[in-house]
Amino acid sequence: MGRSRRTLPEELLLLALDPTTGTTAQPQSLDLGLAGAQLVELALAGRIAPDGDRIAVVMPRPTGDPTLDSALELLRRRGSPVRAVHWIGGPRLGLRQIYLAHLERCGMVHAVAGQMCGVLPTTRYQATDTAISRDIRARLDSAIRTGVPPDPRTAALAALAHAVGLGKHLYPGNEGRSSRSRLRDLIRHDPMGGLVAHAVMDVQNGVAAQPRRSPGAAGAGRQGAGVSMQQRRSGMARVAAH
Repeated sequence: MGRSRRTLPEELLLLALDPTTGTTAQPQSLDLGLAGAQLVELALAGRIAPDGDRIAVVMPRPTGDPTLDSALELLRRRGSPVRAVHWIGGPRLGLRQIYLAHLERCGMVHAVAGQMCGVLPTTRYQATDTAISRDIRARLDSAIRTGVPPDPRTAALAALAHAVGLGKHLYPGNEGRSSRSRLRDLIRHDPMGGLVAHAVMDVQNGVAAQPRRSPGAAGAGRQGAGVSMQQRRSGMARVAAH
């Protein structure tokens, strides 16, 4: 995988990075979103594919991206398909810092050392090329404004942004209410992104620890799903094939 195209985890993190404060919005849920974004990126690269609500490795060949390949190797070592909700809720927290360091090495952000209250050391991150962040945001804005179905990558990014709670950061206040609603609705345009986004929300809601629900019950209980589980599976297989 070349470096000419940014990965979904990178885009999600840049989307969450506040250019004024140099901090990330929704830091706790962002780790979960980054783990989910890795799954979508690996699926788009043809390395994994959905198997119901589980994720299976179909091609263990490395992508060339060290951070994604680390996730791919962990999935391969499982030996059998793993539920998306269990993978995302697993002990891989800290992805935010891993990806911030990754973006710094790639030259997409630079770290600014500082102090809190004049004592505690802090680190803020500033994007080195604000045009990149503007392009990411413009893709979401266009999908929301035009109503035209976005490409799978943008649809997955929108689904993950909604899942981790970035809607109120991107479109704040009462004036942003309709945009937040349309951001949520974009989740239906990419089955793989939708599956992962719902898994992110399930982890936050404590569903990962509960017994597995039937596909019908799961589909009926999730707001904004828009498609049946059977439709998701067929759609996800097409996404993973690209």
